[in-house]
Formats: sequence, structure tokens, C-alpha cells
Amino acid sequence: MRAVRFHRTGGPEVLQVDELPVPEPGPGEVRVQVERAGLNFIDTYLRSGLYDPGPLPAVAGKEGAGRVERLGPGVQGIGEGDRVAFHDGRGSYAEWVVLPAERLLPLPDGLDPALGAELPLQGMTAHYLTQTIRPLGKGDTILVHAAAGGVGHLAVQMARHAGATVFGTCGAAVKAERLRALGVDHVIRYDEEDFVERVLEGTAGRGVDLAIDGVGRATFRGTVRATRVRGHVVLFGQASGPVEPFRPREVLGSRTLTTATLFDYTRDREELVGRAEEVFGWAMEGKLEVWIDRILPLEEAGYAHRLLEGRQTLGKVLLRP
Repeated sequence: MRAVRFHRTGGPEVLQVDELPVPEPGPGEVRVQVERAGLNFIDTYLRSGLYDPGPLPAVAGKEGAGRVERLGPGVQGIGEGDRVAFHDGRGSYAEWVVLPAERLLPLPDGLDPALGAELPLQGMTAHYLTQTIRPLGKGDTILVHAAAGGVGHLAVQMARHAGATVFGTCGAAVKAERLRALGVDHVIRYDEEDFVERVLEGTAGRGVDLAIDGVGRATFRGTVRATRVRGHVVLFGQASGPVEPFRPREVLGSRTLTTATLFDYTRDREELVGRAEEVFGWAMEGKLEVWIDRILPLEEAGYAHRLLEGRQTLGKVLLRP
């Protein structure tokens, strides 16, 4: 089979297409024929070595959607031919992938496989950020960085459905236009204005109740200043690099800081499936406008990573094995 691997950590140029044997599922595992693989920033962190990728060479990618092709011993409740998605696999940039059966997400009938590969990681991330850590309600205020990105454009919609007033940052005119079309209350071009000043102006100096920050180093301290006293800051990514060390009392004051990853909000099967079903259901009902930037062949995985890291995407990038 064809698979995108990296034999050493580094830039997008380390990604290459290799020919590998088709993997066989072990006990409790299934083999999935991948129809679409989703790209996420965590893929770039693993490829670059910012996160430990484990033994090398490694097949890139954690997210995707496809059909179950073969069952390993002891697998129950899943059949060959079932349509499934996943967000925490290993090696989704490939024609086939072997996964634990308990981590698979059943795809609703009629849901496009592209959405099945787009929504698991980013959709469930947006879900726990807006619905679980500090659930939003009518009258609340929220700041979403990279609001036109994969997680961002879903989070702002979920926040609006909950009745919150949304401040969303972005860095290009076309992204600002798309956010206004989604109904974002305050669209902030961080490349043209100070997002902290805009947030404080829009909240009468108070700051937002909740701020979700997937950018990290470049925005973190400003995010804290834009959050009200006794408000909540959630740091869930580091697209601009890790936050520099700081003294909590001096920087945070009386604000709550949570660092979060999706795995910790999908630990057991009940929570995993329940969260996915709600996200998939909202998409099927038309409550979520899902942006897919482009679909590329496996051979263009390096180019796809360059687009992602260069902030040149509007929504999700997928690979087509």
C-alpha cells in the first residue's frame, strides 16, 4: 500500500510516499480502507519533533474516514463494510490503517466521507471547548482565535447556537468576510488592530467570559488580558509555538487557565461516541457550516503541511489516498 511517512523529524520536506505491506488487524482491532484523511496541526507537531512521534520511520496522520475491511479476533459490534471515522489513530495518511475497534466512530448514513474526516478531531475539539470545560449560555461572551480555521469556524458556530456573543480573530480579508457570513459578532483582523483593545472596547472594559486559544505563544498573554477577572482561558494548541514560562499569579491574576487535549475529553467509549454523535448530528441537520479548503492526493502531503503552517487555508485540508 502507499503511505506517507517521515524517516526523520523536520519540515514538510521530510514527508515521502513509501510502499508498505497492507497491515493486518490484531485482537480487538480492525482494518479500515481510508477514503479521506484529515490534516491537523498535531500532525505538524509530530512531524517537526515538537511532540514525540515515537519510533521512526512513522506514517503520518491521526484522523480519517473510510470503511471497515477486515476484523481482528474478538471484535464485536462492528461489521465489514461499516462506514467509520476516527480521530486518534496512527497513520491515516495511507490507503489502509489498523485501529482499535473501541475508538472507531460510526458514521451516519448519508454523511459525506469528507465530513467524516473533517469533523472528528476539529468538531469534537470545538464541542468540548464550548460545551464542556466552561459551557456557554445566553449572554456569555467568548474570544476565539484563528476563528476561520478548522476548529475556529466550528467553535464560533457552536458558541452562537448557545446564545453567546462571539469575538473572532483572523488574518485576512477573505477570512473576515466568511466569519461575518457565519454571524460572528465582532470580527477582528489581528494583522491590522490590537485584539485586546477590540475585546475590551466591545465588553465595556470587562473582558470575555471564556477565551479559547489554539495559537499559543503569539497570543497567550493578550488572551489573558482580554479575559475578565474570574474568567476562563483555555489553551488547547500552540500553532505559533509553546507559551513561554511565566509566573501564574503575575500573569493570570484571578483567572482560571485550563490546558486541554481532545483525548482527555473522549477517554471512554460513551463520551467519545456521544460527543461525535452530537457533532455529526448538527452537521446532518444543517446547524454547522463545515468548510473544506481542498482535497489533495497523498503525494502532496508536504505541500498540504506548508499550507497549514503558513495559515493559507480556509477550513480543512484533506488527503485522498
